Amino acid sequence: MALHPKGREPAGPVADERAELPRGGTFAGAARAASVLDERGRPLRDLRISVTDRCNFRCSYCMPREVFGPGFKFLPAAEILSFEEIARVSHAAVGLGVRKLRITGGEPLLRRDLPELISQLPHGRGLDLALTTNGSLLSNHARALAQAGLSRVTVSLDSLDDAVFKHMNDADVPVSRVLAGIDAALAAGLAVKVNAVIRRGVNDQGLLALARHFKGTPITLRLIEFMDVGNSNGWDLTDVVSAREMLERIGAELPLSPIEASYAGEVARRYRYTDGGGELGIIASVTQPFCGDCSRARLSAQGSLYTCLFAVQGHDLRAALRGGIDDEGLSLLLSRIWRARSDAYSEQRGQPLVKLGRSRKIEMSYIGG
Repeated sequence: MALHPKGREPAGPVADERAELPRGGTFAGAARAASVLDERGRPLRDLRISVTDRCNFRCSYCMPREVFGPGFKFLPAAEILSFEEIARVSHAAVGLGVRKLRITGGEPLLRRDLPELISQLPHGRGLDLALTTNGSLLSNHARALAQAGLSRVTVSLDSLDDAVFKHMNDADVPVSRVLAGIDAALAAGLAVKVNAVIRRGVNDQGLLALARHFKGTPITLRLIEFMDVGNSNGWDLTDVVSAREMLERIGAELPLSPIEASYAGEVARRYRYTDGGGELGIIASVTQPFCGDCSRARLSAQGSLYTCLFAVQGHDLRAALRGGIDDEGLSLLLSRIWRARSDAYSEQRGQPLVKLGRSRKIEMSYIGG
């Protein structure tokens, strides 16, 4: 895989802003960190790190069983980045301005000794270190993850109805097991968000139940429009419940008012229950694209860096890591990749003159959400 598209040296401005640089695994000192910008002037702020391509769920919108069945060949252990390799990339990315590290999968809690990785990542004031999980194994790991330095978990829960949820996860996992994992995370001192992918005719009738359940709790519910990620989820625009429709359906019973974004590039549009019952977020990649502010890169379990969730091609970091690249070289490589970035898939989706979807996009199970 090419490190620089079109074989050219990427160009782009570099902006300085107040930050703290990683030193010895933590943020320290009032140093200034260079923030690398892509071709559209977007900074690198969020690195999402897949630690495994395996999952114990077979959700239809991510890893449908008819594709990821018993005969599917997952990555052998030797091809997956080690904790030390992931930590090196993370430290280099933080040095370039990343302030959010997300551990994803597949299901990341299937990766053995995951708290050890958490302990090796950069920590400290100004850095948000989180994990995205289906929650089915969280009860057994929440305390160890918190003790290792994790600050937050995002739990996927698409319905509170057992029959609907089991149909969607296709693994016979009940809602109660995920709710128990959420309770364990809260008890361990972790902040919690809950994500629900809403698909028309599948789980959209449970919108209000989800909103009522998490209203008045410290947990923020985020509703996600069904997206055309990868090639296996059978995406169709008619299956999308738009952000506007979700707001109308929930707001008719539980009035909401908009909240300003808490930072530039925030993907969820935020709303507050007018009676003071907490907050709701909606991620509308399909009907309200946010490419213009996107500051996220994704590292696959195999060690490829992707600059868009809908990318076709990644940039092979594993070869560089195992080929002896030093820290300065790794930082320069990441900078070059990001400066060459011009991705805007969601803005272009549906344009008749743009041939999107003809090439096979990377599956979400390889790079997380």
